[in-house]
Amino acid sequence: MDTIVHLLSKTLWFVARPGTFALILACIGLALMWRGRRWGRWPLLAGLAFYVAVLATPLAPWVVMPLEDRFARPGDLPGRVDGVIVLGGAVDQNLTEARGIPALNGAAERMTEFVVLARRYPQARLVFTGGQGSLVHGGLTEADVARRLFGAMGVPEARVVYEDAARNTWENAVFTHRLLDPRPGEIWLLVTSASHMPRSVGAFRRAGWQVVPWPVNYRTGRGLAALYDAPFPERLQMLESGLREWLGMLVYRALGRSDALFPSP
Repeated sequence: MDTIVHLLSKTLWFVARPGTFALILACIGLALMWRGRRWGRWPLLAGLAFYVAVLATPLAPWVVMPLEDRFARPGDLPGRVDGVIVLGGAVDQNLTEARGIPALNGAAERMTEFVVLARRYPQARLVFTGGQGSLVHGGLTEADVARRLFGAMGVPEARVVYEDAARNTWENAVFTHRLLDPRPGEIWLLVTSASHMPRSVGAFRRAGWQVVPWPVNYRTGRGLAALYDAPFPERLQMLESGLREWLGMLVYRALGRSDALFPSP
């Protein structure tokens, strides 16, 4: 069942992602207009209107901001931390395999913050969780790339537990909980992108793990520059990732993988 859900999530999103769907809609409308079907202007206009809305309005930040604002870091640093967990999603294993050096994507702050916390809490247990999330991939897992990166940044390999089987957030939570068997009362920091934190916390709570959210990789702000300064490709990517998180929370709740529709502090 988990494999079927994983396959469906990847294949359906490939077509249903807003940018792709709007482009398909516009192309259909254009083809219909070319064949003399005047009603083709409606799908053509709908597809173009989507791109205009992304370009001319702060639609993308409006979608992502509630996700990023849901969980804030603790006001005071914890005096004791038993462990730190960082979720995969920040590395590019295919590019790493092609070029031979660890490659990171736009969520790189997950990895750098993990190293900062490892040094701040030298007695804490450290965990990286991430396997192969894509359908088309090479021989490296996310954990393989993380092992290379953290070693190059001076984190002793013996300090980090690498979970390399998880394909999604739910499996991150379940497999890591099974691997570490945390005790009641232990303080574990969960490091992931701020927009991904609500779905992650819901999954970890459902797996029986009360974690302390430690969000990174913020992409929205409240000033005019923060709302409008990003180039169009970045806005489109932000909108798509935000919508995917909202959809992911709905699916996780329907499948019983989250303790709430929109998990809260």
